[in-house]
Amino acid sequence: MTLFEPAVFGALQLSNRVVMAPLTRTRADDGGVPTETMVEYYRQRAGQGLIISEGTWPAAEGKSYSGQPGIVTPEQIAGWSRVAAAVHEAGGTIVMQLMHGGRVSHPAISGEPRVVAPSALAAPGQTHTPVGKVDMPVAHALTLEEIPAVVEQFVQAARNAIEAGFDGVEVHGANGYLVQEFLSPVSNVRDDQYGGSPENRARFAVEVTRAVAEAVGADRTGIRLSPQHNIQGVLEEDDDDALATYLAVAEGLAPLGLAFIDVLSAAPTGELVQRIRRTAGAPLIVNSGFASPTTRAEAEVLISEGWADAVAVGRPVIANPDLVERWRQDAELNEPRPALFYGRTAEGYTDYPSLESVRADA
Repeated sequence: MTLFEPAVFGALQLSNRVVMAPLTRTRADDGGVPTETMVEYYRQRAGQGLIISEGTWPAAEGKSYSGQPGIVTPEQIAGWSRVAAAVHEAGGTIVMQLMHGGRVSHPAISGEPRVVAPSALAAPGQTHTPVGKVDMPVAHALTLEEIPAVVEQFVQAARNAIEAGFDGVEVHGANGYLVQEFLSPVSNVRDDQYGGSPENRARFAVEVTRAVAEAVGADRTGIRLSPQHNIQGVLEEDDDDALATYLAVAEGLAPLGLAFIDVLSAAPTGELVQRIRRTAGAPLIVNSGFASPTTRAEAEVLISEGWADAVAVGRPVIANPDLVERWRQDAELNEPRPALFYGRTAEGYTDYPSLESVRADA
């Protein structure tokens, strides 16, 4: 198996095993509608075997950042349909990441009166709002009666993504947002069936993913996990507890027949990731982490040695829309410009030169 071979993940056809990781870029308009600049951004990157979209909110209460897109309103669905059509016209495959931010939000961002989480705890630190930096608010702890409605928000968002023409969806269960907030014993201090034991803390992740899979097809559904990423106050510092929790998630997912499991980890070949893979029984996409951009050499080893079925790449795809072709030719890469990762304009977004244009100018 090589990095540039095609792959089939459920109903998803990948032309190669390089995946564009989900990347928050805050370029949607004030209504959470994808813009024409976003259409161009995704179209440029259709050469990756699979695109996973930026985290997209399934309910206004789940919006974490100004400029983050949603998949709730007819206008948002129509905007995303233009993105999906552009990617397909360029020969690509795209799934939408469904991201409920949980307690990582603020009423000044979402326009809603509260933020929600498994427990009435605030995320640490501050967040940027339209009125400046403010402390994270204490979350409303979801009641047993409210949890099914949140699950249904994910389900309807998944249906909307498929209506918009996406090939599938990914449940965001990572990076300290709502689904992972349920997984951690630090952010989840409940004493009911959604808290306490690893099995109970895994329940919400499994219920959301199962419900989405039933709605749009397991062969079009994946989930992203980031075990022991320890970010945004969602801490999983006990190795034994983390292993038990994520194996409970994987055991709950195993009967579904998912299209893929997408795991963000600095140790993709380690016991935790590989046991998740074996237990869940789905194709594995690995992403080696935020701090260390994945190199071609690392990606090739992960695939050729059988540690993963595909490799998700972030910063190199931001800076190199044609990364697969550059890697295939062992060509020089553009350097990313981190100061422009987040913004509202095309600068640092759609203006990275293609290999073809660089050679034409040489």
